[in-house]
Amino acid sequence: MQVTLKTLLCGLRALIDQHPIAEGRLGIQDNACAAIDEAIAQHIWPEPEGSPSPLSKPFVDVMTSRTAHNICQDILQIPFSWAPPNTSDNPLYVAHSHSKAHVELLGPQGIITSQKIRLGLYGILPDSEYGIRTHPAEEIFIMLAGEAEWLRGDDDYQLKKAGGYAYHPSMMPHATRTRHSAFMSVYIWTGDVSTDGYRYFGVTNAD
Repeated sequence: MQVTLKTLLCGLRALIDQHPIAEGRLGIQDNACAAIDEAIAQHIWPEPEGSPSPLSKPFVDVMTSRTAHNICQDILQIPFSWAPPNTSDNPLYVAHSHSKAHVELLGPQGIITSQKIRLGLYGILPDSEYGIRTHPAEEIFIMLAGEAEWLRGDDDYQLKKAGGYAYHPSMMPHATRTRHSAFMSVYIWTGDVSTDGYRYFGVTNAD
């Protein structure tokens, strides 16, 4: 079966809707499902813009491993233009973004436009750190492949593998780092999804 953007979004909807969350069912899950349903109802399926830019080998390796979520196979079949995100023009943020791969599926800059949500795919190469940041949007990352360590608020870094997640309420400081493995995830922003209130503070010194 040919994988299309609609196929992928339907698969992501099921994953988001059914994903167990320790905090209990989150409104961000319902918001994401509603936004995907709205996109499906519109029957507008633009092609990904830009020249296809394939993922580098470390991403492909984790996405084709036996522990990866099955939806990774669908992701790899769509010719996305993978690129670092442009959430901020802070020079420090830009310098720390070269190891990132990102596609916004739904959102203000998404393949399908939405002002209510940002939903996309996000990964980081091995041996990288995406430092402390805050933003008004409520956010969740659901790990699809590989592994990463996530810091939330004043807690220590916690290792998350495929099937894990990191949930960040509005304005909670959080950070991400990788060791020997890349990772790929689906992310969701809801609430204030503009980037005006985004702040990046750089990498941590925590072991």
